[in-house]
Amino acid sequence: MASLRAHVFRVPAAGPDDVSRVEALFDDHIDVSTIVAVLGKTEGNGCVNDFTRGYATKSFERLFGEHGVEGVSIVMSGGTEGALSPHWTVFARQEVDAPGDGALAIGVARTPVLAPELLGRREQVRMVAAGVAEAILDAGIENVDDVHFVQIKCPLLTSQRIAEAEAGGKTTSTRDTLKSMALSRGASSLGVAVALGEIDIEAITDADICSRFDLYSRCASASSGVELLDHEIIVLGMSPKWSGPLVVDHAVMQDAIDTHSVRSAWDRLPADGKLTAVLAKAEPDPTGQVGGKRHTMLNDSDIAGTRHARAFVGGVLAGVFGTTELYVSGGAEHQGPPGGGPVAIIVEKGDLK
Repeated sequence: MASLRAHVFRVPAAGPDDVSRVEALFDDHIDVSTIVAVLGKTEGNGCVNDFTRGYATKSFERLFGEHGVEGVSIVMSGGTEGALSPHWTVFARQEVDAPGDGALAIGVARTPVLAPELLGRREQVRMVAAGVAEAILDAGIENVDDVHFVQIKCPLLTSQRIAEAEAGGKTTSTRDTLKSMALSRGASSLGVAVALGEIDIEAITDADICSRFDLYSRCASASSGVELLDHEIIVLGMSPKWSGPLVVDHAVMQDAIDTHSVRSAWDRLPADGKLTAVLAKAEPDPTGQVGGKRHTMLNDSDIAGTRHARAFVGGVLAGVFGTTELYVSGGAEHQGPPGGGPVAIIVEKGDLK
């Protein structure tokens, strides 16, 4: 009986154009045609003008094009503040002649192009919810409780996009391009919550987006960028239709120093498992406190709070897992509780932890 099997490779990057070590995998470890997604941490500022994301995306598009491969979901998250290491996480899947025994499942989808005037509004929530449902179906996951991480790459507003909307008589949700990143992440994350049945779409209004932070998803991760106009969606979970050594679980950090939840999730995974990848969200707590103590991440006029949060949570998680190759994405609006966020852990069974 045939099943699907996932493969995940974590590859260091010397720069946003360095895809050489990924290409090296094609010779011995992976059939390039089986790759469905690449998640990357690039060393830009993670803000509107972070062109390392687009640079890296083009580098991978060129690489896959040279090998005749199209349609790979390429999600780049900018910002490797602190000691976070730039790297790529490559996801592949293939059909194998083995029965399904419950393993990591991967699904992907893309939405239509989002009109600028819909960004940060309920229409974006609906669009992403439909895309997530499509990706869950693509993964063969039958129970939404088995979904452990949903990565969304979403668009943002630029001055040009705002001007085009206004020229057509439309009004955008904001004229602040940096704020548009948060609104897009927030609406996308609420779309995940709707798709997973965590929130009813009728309970969400435009005004709730990036306002009512009691509304959130347990496993949404959204990263906005200038390099796309639609949404790329990657769903990770467990399915009995899949086989192989890879398994995934996740935690929801209640705040930036909540290592207890992270360790509990890691303990639920096989004790002999080899760490394969860690995917996490981070944000400066909007209350201005972490663990009851004042923080200043939101008061720094020189460095965006999301950059502080990536560095801080990256350090916390590096202490837990003993590696700096961590996919820590900043800006966790509606992605876990305020000041916290989801953390997905993928391990390979059979080796020492």
